[in-house]
Amino acid sequence: MAAGATVRDMLFLYSNARAAYERFIEIGSKPGLARNAVALLLWLDQGRHHVMSHVPGLTRDAVVHLAREAGAVLDRLHQDSLLLPPTPLMSALCCQDGGGIDPAAFAFSQDVIVRGVAEILDGVGTLIFDDRLYRLYHRHQTGLLGRHPELEEPYVSVPAAVPEDCRSMFITFSRGQSVERDEIFDYFRRKWGDCIVRVLLEKTTRGAEPMYGRIIFKSEAFVSLVLNGEDRAAIFIRDREIWLRKYIPRPHNG
Repeated sequence: MAAGATVRDMLFLYSNARAAYERFIEIGSKPGLARNAVALLLWLDQGRHHVMSHVPGLTRDAVVHLAREAGAVLDRLHQDSLLLPPTPLMSALCCQDGGGIDPAAFAFSQDVIVRGVAEILDGVGTLIFDDRLYRLYHRHQTGLLGRHPELEEPYVSVPAAVPEDCRSMFITFSRGQSVERDEIFDYFRRKWGDCIVRVLLEKTTRGAEPMYGRIIFKSEAFVSLVLNGEDRAAIFIRDREIWLRKYIPRPHNG
């Protein structure tokens, strides 16, 4: 996008992405999954596949299949597995523009995919998935109501700073099944690169193992990608199951 683009310009530029998001919501996709799926397709589009331009014209059944394929890929990104599911529809949409998708490339480029999708979620995604902003855009699209100051503001591509609580996950272990702080850190660093600020575990006494902890990610998008529309998700480290959910701080009394 050229320098000096306004919020209105960006909403127009990504209107196909917004239409795809709305179609995913229409078929019953959870908002978190719908956002992640659109961000994944936008990441593919950066490779000149132009997948997004085909989505608004797909049948309902095709949209359902596309959402399932994208969701399956996204679910595997936080798992310790190189085996990713087949993506025949996504690949077919790419092939229409002379491209294609190699599942092996997905598997061995998880860090690149995650960082790219996270950038979109934290960047232009803040506009694409803003329902209020799009309602405002459509109201003023014809120009009959005049220009709205918020839509004419310059688009700033630098993500806004997000408090730690908003980019944190609460983790729990089964009794006797805890893992070390460094193991959690290394798990995500190996898969997703430099994505974690720190890992905190319950302070215990007399050699007791911690039962819970907290992961603070560098971006709120990483939390969204772990959960992918669900309330919680699981990972396995040394065959030990760790459950993660969005961190909700305790209210302060007084």
